[in-house]
Amino acid sequence: MTESRKTTETDIKLSLNLQGKGEYTFDTQIPFFEHMLSHISKHGKIDMNLFLRGDIEIDCHHSVEDTAILMGGMIHKQLGDKKGINRYGHFTITMDEVLTTVAVDLGGRYYYKYTGPELQGKFGIYDAELSLEFLQKLALNAKMNLHVVVHYGENRHHIHESIFKGLGRALRMAIALDLNDPNSIPSTKGVLE
Repeated sequence: MTESRKTTETDIKLSLNLQGKGEYTFDTQIPFFEHMLSHISKHGKIDMNLFLRGDIEIDCHHSVEDTAILMGGMIHKQLGDKKGINRYGHFTITMDEVLTTVAVDLGGRYYYKYTGPELQGKFGIYDAELSLEFLQKLALNAKMNLHVVVHYGENRHHIHESIFKGLGRALRMAIALDLNDPNSIPSTKGVLE
């Protein structure tokens, strides 16, 4: 699936395959953002091809936010009626001194919560707090519950990597087909939005 989003602030084209091999290409002008997205792709087995141009002469906020809006909406669309998926996914990951847990529910209701150290400072032109903006907008537009808990850790780069790798792994688990019940909607309601 390929979709575009164009505003006065950003011009984005994204190809996304949730049942991929973890292959990715990026052209965003924001190296650290590409580094974080590569973890979602590789660990989630989600193929991504992202072209992004934004008003980075101001900052990277609009670029990161709009990418999350587009990506979240595409995840929601690709899941369709969610028949046969696990729906839930969680992963606890270590990254040297960091321990992080990411949990998702693809049940169609939005909620987002981050618990952990304040994300601050810069990675090149990327403001660390933009990771929280990305996660919140991704969850909102994918209509998913997303909980991220950084239990402890000090190195800012390791903290970020653990979050994005954990998100990839949790999504991979939630998107995967339930081999014991591949034709069922994973809800007692019989429908997921």
